[in-house]
Amino acid sequence: MHLPFCVERCGYCSFNTAPYTPGGLDRFLSALIRECDLAAAAPWARAVTLDTVFLGGGTPSLLDAAQMTRVLAHLGARLALEPSAEVTAECNPDDLTVERLAGYRRAGVTRISLGVQSLDDAVLPRLDRRHSAGQARRAFAAAREAGFGNVSVDLIYGLPGLDLATWTATVREALAWQPDHLSAYALTLDEGSLWHAAGVGSLPGEETVTAQYWALARLAAEAGFEHYEVSNYARPGFRSRHNQRYWRWQEYLALGPGACGFLGRVRYGNVKPVERYCSLVEAGRLPLQSHEVLTDRQALAERLILGLRTSDGIPAERLAERCALERDRLPRALDAWRERGLLVERDGRVRLTEAGFLLSDALFTELL
Repeated sequence: MHLPFCVERCGYCSFNTAPYTPGGLDRFLSALIRECDLAAAAPWARAVTLDTVFLGGGTPSLLDAAQMTRVLAHLGARLALEPSAEVTAECNPDDLTVERLAGYRRAGVTRISLGVQSLDDAVLPRLDRRHSAGQARRAFAAAREAGFGNVSVDLIYGLPGLDLATWTATVREALAWQPDHLSAYALTLDEGSLWHAAGVGSLPGEETVTAQYWALARLAAEAGFEHYEVSNYARPGFRSRHNQRYWRWQEYLALGPGACGFLGRVRYGNVKPVERYCSLVEAGRLPLQSHEVLTDRQALAERLILGLRTSDGIPAERLAERCALERDRLPRALDAWRERGLLVERDGRVRLTEAGFLLSDALFTELL
């Protein structure tokens, strides 16, 4: 479920966002509930049980407890939700109080994903973040006080002006909070972000970014975290169930403007402008903008790429199937990865090593 509103748009963000106004949020929530009704009317809906819900943004934590309750109660009434479902809400530290978080928990949220990004008060303003390092600390403590036993922290490395020492201190402190999950992303200047359009200076060099990756991997391992996906670390038993649906090539439903879904062999996306989204849904129409039916080759490539993003890897026979389509180039490329210690095979499964994770995009290009 995509909730697009932001008080301020971060320079690095390429997600679909919209300026926040209380009145706009009220209309949007009514439309989101209506879209849920439209999805529930599909012929397959009665046979489906949801095991995860992810409220992403934008800034879902702009919702107060009553609004969160309204959305999740309606979703659960129209689409069957497993009693043990993982329900994640992305939250900004500056929005959170113990009272709001306790209200989210009563509404059915079971997992908090906290958008910390940095714990350096010299770096945060450059990212257009509204919170301070102190607010991030207090927000994490508030989540625990509100009773959440599953809290994830998001960080970004490779940021402008971020040196190795500062990054290492950030990771050490975040791990000292004892979160259950850690997501850490290398900065990318994706199309649609302000930094992609206007540029940004003081970016660290490749060697520094690589050193930041290895510092993160080492510190997370020392703290008992499993590096289970390229950008994700978890304590045993706390992998993100929702994100694993993506990496395991499983189906997911999209609700909200710009949200993307995957049903059967069809990838689809909703319209992005909030006004257009609301108008279509209010008229009783699904707010679809685009869709693509995957070919056999596309489906195979996706399953390989998504699976290799994880420490579980992929069945060796699936990779062999892909190699059979290009008997010369691809097997040679894979042999080179094996020789460099980037790709290993064990017990019938192929996976990337820690060093392979760092260079994974290059291999994924080969697999396409």
